[in-house]
Amino acid sequence: MKPDELPISALSANPAERLVDAVDLPIGRWGRAGDEARLLYCNLPYTRWAGRSISQLIGRKFTELYGNAAWEAACSAFAAAFSGRTVSYERRLTHQSSTARWARVQVFPERDERGEVEAIYTIAFDIHQDVVEREELNAARKRLDRFTEHIPYPLSYVDRQYRLRFVNLAYQQVAQRNSAELLGQSVEEVHGAAQWAEYRSYFDRALAGETVQYTRLVHDLPQGARWMRTSYVPDLDDQGQVAGVYTVTIDVHELTESQHQLARSLERDHLTDAYSRRAMMEQLGAAMAACSTRPFALFFVDLDGFKNLNDKAGHAAGDVFLIEVARALAAAVRAEDVVGRFGGDEFVVLAHVRDLNGADLLASHLLDAVRHCTQLPADEATVSASIGYALAPGDATQALALLTLADEAMYEAKRRGKGRAVHCTAAS
Repeated sequence: MKPDELPISALSANPAERLVDAVDLPIGRWGRAGDEARLLYCNLPYTRWAGRSISQLIGRKFTELYGNAAWEAACSAFAAAFSGRTVSYERRLTHQSSTARWARVQVFPERDERGEVEAIYTIAFDIHQDVVEREELNAARKRLDRFTEHIPYPLSYVDRQYRLRFVNLAYQQVAQRNSAELLGQSVEEVHGAAQWAEYRSYFDRALAGETVQYTRLVHDLPQGARWMRTSYVPDLDDQGQVAGVYTVTIDVHELTESQHQLARSLERDHLTDAYSRRAMMEQLGAAMAACSTRPFALFFVDLDGFKNLNDKAGHAAGDVFLIEVARALAAAVRAEDVVGRFGGDEFVVLAHVRDLNGADLLASHLLDAVRHCTQLPADEATVSASIGYALAPGDATQALALLTLADEAMYEAKRRGKGRAVHCTAAS
């Protein structure tokens, strides 16, 4: 009798498959069935995910279980896996409840002793929240595009040859030319040799990777002379190389306020005003791209005793304390360093340090910063911090690897008694 033909009770007696049952992800094993696929095996989480019993699942074709529309979404991935490749696809699940949810399904081959694909496996991950957030982010980006075009301040994008590649309406009004007359022209051709001599050093610094600002008193404006600020921001491509420069010229007071509001809505944690998890990962990716010339340390901070504070004093008191911790961590580092809330009572600090000695000193400084937070009700247990940290590029050269090392070191700090900081090499 072939393994695929064994009774379910015999299959579940396999230690490896009992282990698969313990994995809290829906896993299925599929065989070929003509132009389709047939379910040969699934673990217990799969039955909950599919909303059917094992007897209703095993031996059924994909379309019998989920319908033709679902197969249309899955068939190319299944074909790729049967050809020997590991792939994934996304689809909206409608079989679980009245509310459809997004899932990502990874599909990979199972090979026999001769290396030929005899079956494929699927593992499903619920990514509904990720998709919803992605759609919200796309909508926010569209709003930002409209904002960029219609904001009453000149915006431009200049390539490495100092030629204009984008100008908004306000820029066209200041230059008194339309976009067709401006795009492709050099900054010197548009503004003249005298102004180009004044601006060029700022463009060169931005093209070297530095964000710079230039503030000056501008005359001949309808509302009179006003201080204006031009920011020169390097545009980094996927390889971390500067492809061009964004410029924005603003009335310092008015646009600083609107930029603050816009930035907070997209990248700040609503409670603590620290960077959000997504924004922190973006900051980490950018820092990692430049770590060979500008090393940094990543600190994973987890509060000890915070649950006890919440239980005894209430969540309002806990929120107040989280706000103070975020402020204390931000005050403990330089303005160019960043503090993010990773979720719950977890924070991440990205700070530029020269070496391990600098990271050790800063870790102690961060411990003291949390220890000296005062917003605790009387007679409550002290809240401390367990900190794990890792350095780039010394400990890792990939963002997720560095974050994992810092996280593991934080747990080692907790195992050693909490209220301390541990470098990742001491946690291995």
